[in-house]
Amino acid sequence: MLKQELSLKLQQKLSPQQIQLMKLVQLPTIAFEQRIKQEMEENPALEEGNELNDEFSENEDWENDEYNEENTIDTSDINIDEYLSDDEIPNYKTYTNNYSDDDEERAIPYAQGISFLDYLENQLSMYRLDEEEFQIASFIIGNMDDDGYIRRDLQAIVDDLAFTQNIYTDKNEVENLLVNYIQKLDPVGVGARDLQECLKVQLENKSPQTETTELALDLITKSFESFTKKHYKRLMLKHDVTEEQLRDAITEIEKLNPKPGKSFAGNTKEIEHITPDFTIRIVEGELELTLNGRNVPELRVSNAYAEMLDTYKHTEKKSTEQKEAVLFVKQKLDAAKWFIEAVTQRRNTLMYTMQSIMEFQEEYFLTGDETKIKPMILKDIADRIGMDISTVSRVANSKYVNTPYGTFLIKDLFSESLTNEDGEEVSTREIKRILQDVIAEEDKKKPLTDEKLTEILKEKGYPIARRTIAKYREQLNIPVARLRKEI
Repeated sequence: MLKQELSLKLQQKLSPQQIQLMKLVQLPTIAFEQRIKQEMEENPALEEGNELNDEFSENEDWENDEYNEENTIDTSDINIDEYLSDDEIPNYKTYTNNYSDDDEERAIPYAQGISFLDYLENQLSMYRLDEEEFQIASFIIGNMDDDGYIRRDLQAIVDDLAFTQNIYTDKNEVENLLVNYIQKLDPVGVGARDLQECLKVQLENKSPQTETTELALDLITKSFESFTKKHYKRLMLKHDVTEEQLRDAITEIEKLNPKPGKSFAGNTKEIEHITPDFTIRIVEGELELTLNGRNVPELRVSNAYAEMLDTYKHTEKKSTEQKEAVLFVKQKLDAAKWFIEAVTQRRNTLMYTMQSIMEFQEEYFLTGDETKIKPMILKDIADRIGMDISTVSRVANSKYVNTPYGTFLIKDLFSESLTNEDGEEVSTREIKRILQDVIAEEDKKKPLTDEKLTEILKEKGYPIARRTIAKYREQLNIPVARLRKEI
């Protein structure tokens, strides 16, 4: 049955300007700079400069003019094209870089070189391979990952050769080329299918072969699982060696490269450089916060477009062409004005938020001692600055701060709190730091178990459960006690 009814409900919606501001706040320095350039290219009414045009105001009621006038005027004296001309080159396009004068950052030159795969193929060409064998070997190299491993099944490579290269071969030929040619290339160990094979290839190619090398090869070949689990007593019994001989063999293995592909000096893989959004300095014992100069470019509304709107306002009779052109101009001026306001609000939001974080963690920023980091969650800062938690999150999750103690992500300063024996709230980062120090100072022949670590931290005044210790240890990428054992 169909029926009509009235209902009242409240909805909260963000305006386009608010959405634009939130998107700008979330952008880190480099992405924000690119967004500025994009907006200036798309909106000719937006220019770089430090003098804002006060003649244009969105409160001017020009929209009430009548658009359906039948009378037209002679527009020969008003050249609309003059205002809409693209002949003028905006000032920002003539700059080498769209950076502010106070920006101390400089571009880092990159050395050009051949890729890791090209380096291997150049060596491959030195072997006496026929055309088809060379194509198969090149295809195998193309399946190698950044670590230098072939992690694909050889039969899958055979199938791909048939489907994509129209080369019909078998698994035995592929394995022969892999073992006898590719695995002989420099750096030694490339082309291995797993860690065990990688270490084995490197030991086999060591020169000269000593008793220690032979024992190390024997360990990798026959007792790899026991070796990885550090069952040293079992290894000494199985291979009938002393503790000193086993130690020498393990030292020999530790000298090997588990990721030979990473050792290639000419690797031209793209390197990501962090550009900090904030800088905190200590000046005469006081903290000083600055925002990266690239964050706040000077923008203004185009004088030419504002003048065109003013000319239209003072014209008694308007032609249809003028109205259409001025409507376009008004839209661009509105967009430019909104964008400038959003940039200003973004700057203020970032400064208010980071200033509050700096004041909250003042003791840490003055000393650099991580144990001085106070427990801090997003709500703590949001309440201090009177903004929403999501706004603080947007600032913290994507921004970096440069301090006297290094550059790091702002969100790393946030941590939960635990209560010590004195009833004081301490940061989980402080506890992790103490845990790291305790493990670093332990006897590696008898590493501390999680239960023993729990007792030690309790003695230091941090009553924490064993499962919490295990969780923090995993977050710090520290293995269990058995895997930290050294002979």
